[in-house]
Amino acid sequence: MSSTATPTRGRIRGGAGLGLVAWLAGIMFFLPIAWMALTSFHSEADAATNPPSFGAALTLDGYREFFGAGGGASPWPSLINSTVASVVSTLLVLLLALPAAYALSIRPVRKWTDVLFFFLSTKMLPVVAGLLPIYLFAKNAGMLDNIWLLVLLYTSMNLPIAVWMMHSFLAEVPVAVIEAAQIDGARLPTVLTRVVAPIALPGIAATALICFIFSWNELLFARVLTGVVAETAPVFLTGFITSQGLFLAKVCAASLVISLPVLAAGFAAQDKLVQGLSLGAVK
Repeated sequence: MSSTATPTRGRIRGGAGLGLVAWLAGIMFFLPIAWMALTSFHSEADAATNPPSFGAALTLDGYREFFGAGGGASPWPSLINSTVASVVSTLLVLLLALPAAYALSIRPVRKWTDVLFFFLSTKMLPVVAGLLPIYLFAKNAGMLDNIWLLVLLYTSMNLPIAVWMMHSFLAEVPVAVIEAAQIDGARLPTVLTRVVAPIALPGIAATALICFIFSWNELLFARVLTGVVAETAPVFLTGFITSQGLFLAKVCAASLVISLPVLAAGFAAQDKLVQGLSLGAVK
């Protein structure tokens, strides 16, 4: 009996140890965000103290200045541009990636592994290497400072990742269910929207969230290809670093506000994200 109890206690201790490590790792990842949030509620004088002033008075001055109360530029056009570029590009990626992943997983085409490798190879080129050709194309086409250019770029940048992710998710869809729908007379659009999509919904949600985050956080193309009209939120954030110095409280307030859409989307879709990323992990 003692020999049976010993391995059990060992597994319990091992699980408790892993749980403790997970909590410590979570706290370490959360501390910078908590520190940024706390600093955003301090005045510039208190935010600049060294060592930091934990008990300093709280104020909303950083948020007021971010939203233009002090006569600065309003962040709303940039936030709207980021929302349009991220949401529209994510919808286009899902619209294109779902049939592509279906063809590569459930109804595989010839040499489908080569096709997947080609999709992956498009991500091997450094982004900065394609910056000049894209800039020249946008300039000659009259699309500089155009939000729809960013939508097109974000769609093309995220499509390979989306196809790879959804290929693994759709591979878990039972072929028998699809064949039964086809026997009942369902055509491909109906199969995709009413059979495949509901089954693979967690994977689709995970793919959409990752594409949205990548689009929302993209800075290089938005910085070079936009000016005033199509300026996105990350570009607007870089404008707080001026020759006058770094206003830490205002930068932290701006960073927190710009990060909220991503945090809210991740929190709202956390259950689908966990399910989607765990698909295929356990057979």
